[in-house]
Amino acid sequence: MSISTSVLSDLLQFLPYLRPQLYFKASLTALSHAMEDQVLAATLEQPLVIASFQRERFYRQEAHRYQRLSERSNQIYVLSAPETDFTNSSEYYEKVAFEPDDALSQEWHLVVIGDNYATCLVCRESLGSIAKNKQNPEMIPSLDMDTARRFEGIWTSERGVSLKAAQLLLERIVVYRPDLAKKVEAARQRFGIGTPKIASDTEQISKYACDIDTDPFVQRLVTYLQASQYKLHKAYRSITAQARKEQLINSISTAIRRSLDPHEVLQIAAQELGQHLGSGRCLIYRAQATDAQAIIEHEFLNPGVSSVLGQTWQLEQNKLFQEIVKQGEGVCVSDTLEDPWVIDSPILSAIAKKFDIRSWLIEPVFYQGRLLGIVELHYCNPSPHECLPGELDLVKAIATQVGAALIQAEAYANLEELNQQLEALDRTRSNLIAITGHELRTPLSTIQVCLESLASEPDMPQDLQQVMLSTALADSERMRKLVQDFLTLSNLESGRVEWHPESLTLQECIDLALSRMRTRPTIEKPPEISTNIAENLPLVKADGDWLVEVIAKLVDNAFKFTPSHGDITISAIRNEKQMVEVTVADTGRGIEPNRLEIVFDRFYQEEGALRRSTGGTGLGLAICRQIVNGWGGEIWATSKGKDQGSQFHFTVPIVQSSPERGKGAGGRGIEGTRGTRRTRETRRTNDK
Repeated sequence: MSISTSVLSDLLQFLPYLRPQLYFKASLTALSHAMEDQVLAATLEQPLVIASFQRERFYRQEAHRYQRLSERSNQIYVLSAPETDFTNSSEYYEKVAFEPDDALSQEWHLVVIGDNYATCLVCRESLGSIAKNKQNPEMIPSLDMDTARRFEGIWTSERGVSLKAAQLLLERIVVYRPDLAKKVEAARQRFGIGTPKIASDTEQISKYACDIDTDPFVQRLVTYLQASQYKLHKAYRSITAQARKEQLINSISTAIRRSLDPHEVLQIAAQELGQHLGSGRCLIYRAQATDAQAIIEHEFLNPGVSSVLGQTWQLEQNKLFQEIVKQGEGVCVSDTLEDPWVIDSPILSAIAKKFDIRSWLIEPVFYQGRLLGIVELHYCNPSPHECLPGELDLVKAIATQVGAALIQAEAYANLEELNQQLEALDRTRSNLIAITGHELRTPLSTIQVCLESLASEPDMPQDLQQVMLSTALADSERMRKLVQDFLTLSNLESGRVEWHPESLTLQECIDLALSRMRTRPTIEKPPEISTNIAENLPLVKADGDWLVEVIAKLVDNAFKFTPSHGDITISAIRNEKQMVEVTVADTGRGIEPNRLEIVFDRFYQEEGALRRSTGGTGLGLAICRQIVNGWGGEIWATSKGKDQGSQFHFTVPIVQSSPERGKGAGGRGIEGTRGTRRTRETRRTNDK
């Protein structure tokens, strides 16, 4: 008895003026709880509440709330697809079990209709989210996956829309539970569902609208905003700590870059590292894997610690050194009085006793797999020093810099390339601090002003309250997107993304990306967008969500740098490499030829981080590059120069012809096993 029609589609068909928007799971949870809190705050009227959950596991998380709601009204209906023990019943409220293949299993609805107010939330989950959810049908999704699920639908307080949504859902309820026909009819008669209402009803509703207690609704949204601020502050603190670490590495790197003299370079490195880590003694000396001994040439000392400068270190009988050569990793000895490596070696025991070494950290200096030298940290305190993971990582980073500096000093012909790498690190660090500081501080200030105004001005007009809430929500979403971009790029670069390749029509992905752009509020008139897709273009094989993400980010990038009277064109052809080549071209600002490569770098901003005319973090194109590389494609940019427009190209593999292709609606469906992430990075630079 399953029904294949969609409530959202029926609602949009009856009310064509409605424009669906994109929502994430976290947003829908906030809105649903706010609507339910409004019912719980009511004391007199008994509203009609209809809640449709996709699956029983989602209903179980909210079952306790609906028991409380049933104390406020006897017109509570809960629908869900059963998975374990969800069945038709009327114990606390009316439970309606629908078939798992019913269209409701892909939708999420909440309709609340009272005498003086009405609210409805009617949404349908995106196809990409449904595909990922089906990978583990018996398990509750993880927090990150669950909150990232995307829905398309309507949320409104317009009474006419709410009554129509209630009518569609009540019709479904009667189909699955004919025994509720009389009770449903009573609800229809009371609230005028499905029957024409007199014209004065709207005036009556608006007259009483000012008496509705909206405080629970506001409090719920404020709570979610505060939680969002906390998460963003936590992320900002983590970013700041990472920036401090990079600043230390950068300070040493800068000191190293000032000279090509290897002796000066190593002395500076030993001095900086010893000071920042608080060791009693820091040594850096040259040594290769086959050396029998090494002379200590560079040293940092704390007051009261004896010097070992000029001493000869025996390496052939040094078990710690031989272990480093064998394993290619550093060694940390927390206590030389108890460590078996030191106790069992007469040479190491003599060194530790003679030079008062209680804790010993030895890190090799490698360059391209070749051992160049050793960094040693001696802690000469009476008590042992426990090396923290952060200290070990820092020593590894400094050892890496020392290795680069030695090669730089020995082969100064490569100085320019090495300096460019270090300058890129400086630019990344500076842009990270400047961009995130601006992008977080500005919306946080706005949210704080809005919330303080709402808290300190209880008599504020309702329309102004709505403006404050809308502003705070918009800036909260802006900060959420910033953090989401950081997390997305981090997951892509670390290989934690699972790819789900599907057979897709490119036109459908372009339409989804453009629909996302159209739902965004905009102040100025956007540029004209046109598409030019080659006829008989084959199906492409890629993860649908990520393909839409790439197109949307490239179009969004074109929006930023194209005036309202300009044009944006999306085209696609099948190239000579048997790949579909997609191009997003604009008539905007253009790119200088020497910057066509670095525009895909993290935190790159064309105008500089502190004098930008457009918002953003500079992560969008970096994310696009990681996604395209993930499915084995290429991405590159072309431009004739400033103010001559730019073109961003990327390639997508086509679906290899097979007897199975074409099954299902439009030949779409996941083919083969789960895709593997490719680590090969390719980049195309030629001007087309």
